[in-house]
Amino acid sequence: MSFAASSLSSQWIKVSEPIPHVLHVQLSRNPVNAFSVRYWRAYGELFQRIMEEAPDVRAVVLSSALDKFFTAGLDLKDAEGIARPKDPKDDDTDGARKALGAIPFIKEFQSAINIVERAPFPVIAAIHGIALGLAMDMTSCCDVRYAAEDASFSIKEVDIGIAADIGSLSYVPKVVGNISLAREYAYTGQRFSARDAEKMGYVSRVVPGSRDEVVSAALQLAKAIAEKSPLAVAGTKKLITHGRDHTVEQSLDYTAVWNSAMLQTRDTGEAVAATLNKRTPNFRSVKVPSRL
Repeated sequence: MSFAASSLSSQWIKVSEPIPHVLHVQLSRNPVNAFSVRYWRAYGELFQRIMEEAPDVRAVVLSSALDKFFTAGLDLKDAEGIARPKDPKDDDTDGARKALGAIPFIKEFQSAINIVERAPFPVIAAIHGIALGLAMDMTSCCDVRYAAEDASFSIKEVDIGIAADIGSLSYVPKVVGNISLAREYAYTGQRFSARDAEKMGYVSRVVPGSRDEVVSAALQLAKAIAEKSPLAVAGTKKLITHGRDHTVEQSLDYTAVWNSAMLQTRDTGEAVAATLNKRTPNFRSVKVPSRL
């Protein structure tokens, strides 16, 4: 990429390009990566900027810059997010009106976190240390999840008297193979290990070590993805997500229409020629639309 990846960095989020076409996004708000409203808005805005401004991003690795925490979840001291000031126009006697007024805020929060699913490139979560509450929302909508062996998880919201509402209860049942275990963790807020997450099917790999090791493994995966046709990868992501949310027949119909256009790409010829000549393919840069 011909731009400075660091220009995307902000107060609590570091961005670099360690490998061509691969961005490394690091969460970095001391001491525990607790998310205030400003923080999660900055997170959503970052991925929107990547999609709009960064040319030819082919994969992103999401990790934490902190030694012991991926994130401790919500910042319980953030008055704007936890104890939002009352609108003087609110009728305190009418709970229904209060509820309707809260919906736009919750939807904005959901959209900021699950924007990674709408991105046209794969996002790989490299999780280490403590990953509580919002960590599950953030990583459950990523394409791939790697965990360091020291990672521990919790669907924590039940412990503060709410049902998780930003994504984990919607995504986790669709990505794990043991819904009974997922329900157990969600109902109790119980902490579970990286090996438990692997057993449940939440992570695809447990990496020996901690932050450095899991980030290195995730970057190697991102490098392998970045060497593939960006059109093929973007299409594959779109079709997998569509297949998850539709019947097989609907998904096959959608795929037929999609590939009737995408099979006209020159990338197929380049991939075949590279394979026959035992060389690395050279795919042209492409600016994939932010909403496919």
